[in-house]
Amino acid sequence: MHSTITGTTMPVLHITLDAGEQVVAEGGDIAWLTTGFEMDTSTTHAGGGGFLNGLKRVLGGGQLFLTRYTAPRTGGQLSIAAQLPGTIREITVDAADTYMVQNGSYTASTLGVDVSVGLQKRLGAGIFGGAGVVFQTLSGTGTAWVQLAGELTEVELAAGESLLIHPGHLAMYRAGMPVEFATVKGIKNKVFGDSMFLAEVHGPGTMWLQSMTPAALAAAIQPYLPKPQGSDRD
Repeated sequence: MHSTITGTTMPVLHITLDAGEQVVAEGGDIAWLTTGFEMDTSTTHAGGGGFLNGLKRVLGGGQLFLTRYTAPRTGGQLSIAAQLPGTIREITVDAADTYMVQNGSYTASTLGVDVSVGLQKRLGAGIFGGAGVVFQTLSGTGTAWVQLAGELTEVELAAGESLLIHPGHLAMYRAGMPVEFATVKGIKNKVFGDSMFLAEVHGPGTMWLQSMTPAALAAAIQPYLPKPQGSDRD
């Protein structure tokens, strides 16, 4: 199995599999694939645990069901297109490398990767639509692919170092790094007035910060969306 990523602002992940090799992805995320793949949808494909594990994925912002794609005897290729302008990254997951990724970032993985809820924090109505911030844990053993919004900045924190980050820009970090959320006074914010919620991430470890947030993209295009009939008032 090997993968390539093509494109720039709207990349596409191409995974090429030999005979019998398998990959797991959320239903409906595959953009195109060669013929002959065997497809099986279940709650048990990512880390086992059956229906309960599927519920944990839902709590982490994922889907209840995942689809397993098994390549035919001649091998095959499947492709997944990014849902937002940004970056697709391949990461290796094992006992020493477990990751926390922001809700919606998980794209696909090999069978040994466990996808589950990792962190949930309600930060107040308005900043994230009242839903707060949600991270999924990628653990187990195997390869996973994640899609992150905008351009990425990789930050390495040493022991004793920390960084304050707007939660929407914290795209991915190594599990085990302590993260605290707090209201910071003195920062003008149109939702909370003179305060703002920020995440404080503590080292040691590596984190990846995204230049764009899905919420910011939605707010930017909202004025250009067509209004429903009858929505204007005289």
